[in-house]
Amino acid sequence: MNDGLPEGWTIERVRFAAEDPEADLLILNRLVVVEDHDRMDYTSLQPDIILALLSFGLCLVRVDDDWYMGQLEADGSIVCWASYGTDLGEAIRGL
Repeated sequence: MNDGLPEGWTIERVRFAAEDPEADLLILNRLVVVEDHDRMDYTSLQPDIILALLSFGLCLVRVDDDWYMGQLEADGSIVCWASYGTDLGEAIRGL
């Protein structure tokens, strides 16, 4: 079982690729937004997967096949700043 991760990916593979033994999947029931610098505003996202890269304090959030990088806030919300494309491996390398 891959918990919704892209084909060929497991949480163990994510941990290895990210060099983060603490990486884990998070529950989706939380506020997730992406910053819109042009409008100085936020847009709400509805992710289908959230990967917490806990060693870095970052998250990768998948929305409509795009991976967004963001920061896990103290209240459990996630503020993303950009899409890193559709390839999970590339998004992880973007750390």
